Amino acid sequence: MELTHQNLIELHGFNNLTKSLSFNMYDICYTRTREEREAYLQYIDKEYSGGRLQKILKDVAEIIGAHVLNVAAQDFDPQGASVTMLVSEGPVTNAPSEHFEESPGPLPDSIIMKLDKSHITVHTYPEFHPDEGISTFRADIDVSTCGEISPLKALHYLIRSFETDVMTIDYRVRGFTRDKTGHKLFIDHEINSIQNYIPEDLGELFDMIDVNVYQENIFHTKCKLRAFDINNYLFGYTKDKLNPDELIEITERLKLEMDEIFYGKNIVQ
Repeated sequence: MELTHQNLIELHGFNNLTKSLSFNMYDICYTRTREEREAYLQYIDKEYSGGRLQKILKDVAEIIGAHVLNVAAQDFDPQGASVTMLVSEGPVTNAPSEHFEESPGPLPDSIIMKLDKSHITVHTYPEFHPDEGISTFRADIDVSTCGEISPLKALHYLIRSFETDVMTIDYRVRGFTRDKTGHKLFIDHEINSIQNYIPEDLGELFDMIDVNVYQENIFHTKCKLRAFDINNYLFGYTKDKLNPDELIEITERLKLEMDEIFYGKNIVQ
């Protein structure tokens, strides 16, 4: 049984459904030499340092209306960073009824939502191919909440906070809460697709595939950037520095890397 703004149900005690959003983004780059690879990793470490990631997560906490209790941030050697944030609930009394609708969430300058207690984490994984051609940066972000409003409301801001070529997004509602008669509620809002929480202007940039298990309240969306401009994947130079054969080879390798991440398997050519 679902709880929507059209069918409000009086609960027995606290709404203790757990809603978990996992957002994985991938940024891909072609690095011809060891020097280019090291320069790319240095750029990524600076662009997505522990301090920058902490700022992003604080904005997420503001969007979901949570109060930050504790933050642990760490930059790793030789590369990568992690931030973990514990937050507590905020008031829900003034939240508008449309917060149950499937729609993109606000950006930090237009906050209207409030959520219950949650935790937010981010971990980064810069890595490179053994032949020093392809370098891939991955960021994993998890937003887990207990309460009325889905952490999917933070997805809009998260996508805009990272330059991403491929995204995988998972959302799941766990546990149950009860109405005043003791009847179990395994989800408290309607949801058809994670895609409905991605603004139209962003959605148009990606090819997207859903893999949903509605009866288990599990939702999964894969996204891959549609447009391909090789200049966006070359570090420190442009395609006019490549000969025609190099241009074809590098383009094929970059597209293969994106396809393998998108489909989650190695592709034999």
